[in-house]
Amino acid sequence: KQKDKRTLTYKGIPIRLVGYFSTETWQARKEWHDIFKVLNGKNLQPRILYPARLPFRIEGEIKSFPDKQKLREFMTTKPALKEILKGTL
Repeated sequence: KQKDKRTLTYKGIPIRLVGYFSTETWQARKEWHDIFKVLNGKNLQPRILYPARLPFRIEGEIKSFPDKQKLREFMTTKPALKEILKGTL
């Protein structure tokens, strides 16, 4: 299992949150990394949801994808998105 560590502050006291993920979940989330960085750079507000879904805002709507194949299918309808993600899929 892998750990995802985060630190928050509550009333001036640091709180450490640790999420444990299976190796399969960790790997699935890791596969979105390059796409996440590109979308974030274009201010499309990407997130990675449990276990490994990638939602982001495009044209005022939030779209969510469970895998790269679904994202590829959606990209065929959005030439601008296809250009943004060129080379990452």
